[in-house]
Amino acid sequence: MSKPSSKSVLGLVFFTVFLDLIGFGILIPIQPFYAQKLGASPAVITLLGASFSAMQFLFGSFWGRLSDRVGRRPIMLGSIALTALGYFMFGVSNSLLVLFLARMLSGLGSANIGTAQAIIADSTNQENRAKGMGLIGAAFGLGFIFGPVLGGIFVKFGLAAPAFIAAGLSALNWFFAFFKLPETNPVSEAKVSGNQAPIRPQLSWAALKHAARHPHVGYLFFMFLTFSASFSLMENVLGLFIQHYWVPVGTLGSELEGKQSASLTAYMLIIVGMTGTLVQGYLIGKLAKRFGEKRLLAAGPMIVGLSFLLIPFIGLSGVYGGMLAIAVVMACGTGITYPSLSSLISRSVDPDEQGGALGLGQSLAALGRVLGPSVSGLLFQIYPGLPFWTGSVFLILTGLLAFVFLR
Repeated sequence: MSKPSSKSVLGLVFFTVFLDLIGFGILIPIQPFYAQKLGASPAVITLLGASFSAMQFLFGSFWGRLSDRVGRRPIMLGSIALTALGYFMFGVSNSLLVLFLARMLSGLGSANIGTAQAIIADSTNQENRAKGMGLIGAAFGLGFIFGPVLGGIFVKFGLAAPAFIAAGLSALNWFFAFFKLPETNPVSEAKVSGNQAPIRPQLSWAALKHAARHPHVGYLFFMFLTFSASFSLMENVLGLFIQHYWVPVGTLGSELEGKQSASLTAYMLIIVGMTGTLVQGYLIGKLAKRFGEKRLLAAGPMIVGLSFLLIPFIGLSGVYGGMLAIAVVMACGTGITYPSLSSLISRSVDPDEQGGALGLGQSLAALGRVLGPSVSGLLFQIYPGLPFWTGSVFLILTGLLAFVFLR
């Protein structure tokens, strides 16, 4: 059997990640209001998001390093199966405890993005790597488009219905990956001889020091952490923010308020997804060649930070259209940040370390998504705009420091 072409592999990975992220996107606008229906406060709702990311943090680098040793394909298949089970548990949850367990299981399965990035790194040269990594971002964007659309359609049948759709899509994704996704690990033959190095811990000072011995990698890992933490300050309270200003609690009844708030949140996420898909799927390669990945990586966080700064004022104005406009700006910033960050890391380490390094980066990003939600709910309870302004400060500082450290 002939080896699949690089273009074919990229297309297969894109479709696999796309199906995975549709399921993820379906639940983003639904989750806060499902938890709210079960009696959760804003602080508990954001901790629910943190529990999902905590599992990504604990297992992201582990999956990446394990894929360096046993291959990319078995890791992708196993993680997709866990994700499907977590979505099903979400749909049948009748208590906050079960809901937390469901999100943790899905987080464990969703820790495979580093492995997907490693498949792309296996299949591209350095010149085309940013474009290849952009496909992951484009899959995220399309997931944010089609996921919320499906969530908005099926939420009419109840807040649990989108979770069952997500579980079904994940099951479909598993069958697609089983029959179509090839093995791309370039060191697979080394496994047979037993000469491959043992798997390092998923995140430790030793692992960080080992990866950070390469130029700039230390600050790139720092950016994974700070950008993710800052962005998650906004992400986990966005639905609650929209509900606060446009669907006040007590006006429609709990179930209807949740559905209406989820729909308004979904509209904004669709705009984010459409813009992100355009930037990461089409423009990122051209922008990287024109301006360089380092400049894009410095500009991206500052663009997102400025958009965060404006969001509370839009809420006070009561003009929902302003939220849709700011979503375009925000998506442009994220669209040039994540592919550039992943590409620079993969180009800065040895080929047999790419899976581990990218997985380590995803673990740090997941740690940021644990830290951000851990405080965003409390900040929201103090004042709804406070999570956005806090994230804005950190994002702008991250971009300014990138100009210094990545010159």
